[in-house]
Amino acid sequence: MIVFRDPAEIPADFGRTVAAIGKFDGVHAGHRAVFRRAVQDAAELGARTVAVTFDRNPLSVLRPDRCPDALVSVQRKIELLSECGLDAVLVLTFDEQLAARTAEDFVQTILVDALHVAAVLVGRDFRFGRGGSGDPALLRELGAAGDFRVDVVEDVLLDGTERRASSSWVRELLAAGDVALAGTVLGRPVSVRGEVVHGLERGRELGFPTANLPGMLDDMVPADGVYAGRLIDHTTGLTHPAAVSVGTNPTFDDVPERQVEAHAIDRPGLDLYGHDVTVEFTHRLRGMTAFDSIEALIDGIASDVAQARILLGVPTGDPADAHAE
Repeated sequence: MIVFRDPAEIPADFGRTVAAIGKFDGVHAGHRAVFRRAVQDAAELGARTVAVTFDRNPLSVLRPDRCPDALVSVQRKIELLSECGLDAVLVLTFDEQLAARTAEDFVQTILVDALHVAAVLVGRDFRFGRGGSGDPALLRELGAAGDFRVDVVEDVLLDGTERRASSSWVRELLAAGDVALAGTVLGRPVSVRGEVVHGLERGRELGFPTANLPGMLDDMVPADGVYAGRLIDHTTGLTHPAAVSVGTNPTFDDVPERQVEAHAIDRPGLDLYGHDVTVEFTHRLRGMTAFDSIEALIDGIASDVAQARILLGVPTGDPADAHAE
């Protein structure tokens, strides 16, 4: 997938495009429905697919007091978009200059002149242009003059619910530690990615060595607690079932910031320092607890690992099968 950081970077001969526009924070199931539609439309029109998004939430400029934390970093968003079958992404810098553009100017300079759009896909609550003056109805009017069509993609409702897939819902579920339902809304497991760093090595001392991720991760980290999941080692291409801890280690109370620690089940000798890994969260086991003694802590961790084994289908007493990613 080609990444453009400015409309001026798009080659003049790039060809006509089908553009999907949005914040796409978290790239959840609703966003993915838009991209599937874009790919279909592009195939019919003989065009390329482009996601048009922003380097920050527009509310951070327009209404900072109402701006939620991002679920993922811009770089992670680009990585997730690259999994959606798109040809390119245009990441616009949302600053006061862009916010001041009229809806008509946004359409002419970015959609028509730079992207040569044949079709534009947006959600029903899409707003654009200075003061949010533009909406899908205005976009359709401008499309008639600019030789492009506008498709409004309806909300994706989760089976058995009347609630649409949204970034705000994902935030609520992560805050509650409900990684199973959050994964359903996202259309993929909740996960964080980072380089394994040295920690206090207390897990190794207790008989349960862990891969520690740095504290400064994106906001996809769920609530403090213990989870079952997977540790995907991008350096080796192997995936390991894991028991995962999120929090500040209240038993010892010596970890200054929240961290993610993943214990690869039945892989005590793994050396993952410096490896690029993704930790996936599939089931919540319990909340974070301060144990009264080291022995109670060890028993608690052993119980967590046993429960994770069952949920992940890891045979008891047999080495877990690491498999290619």
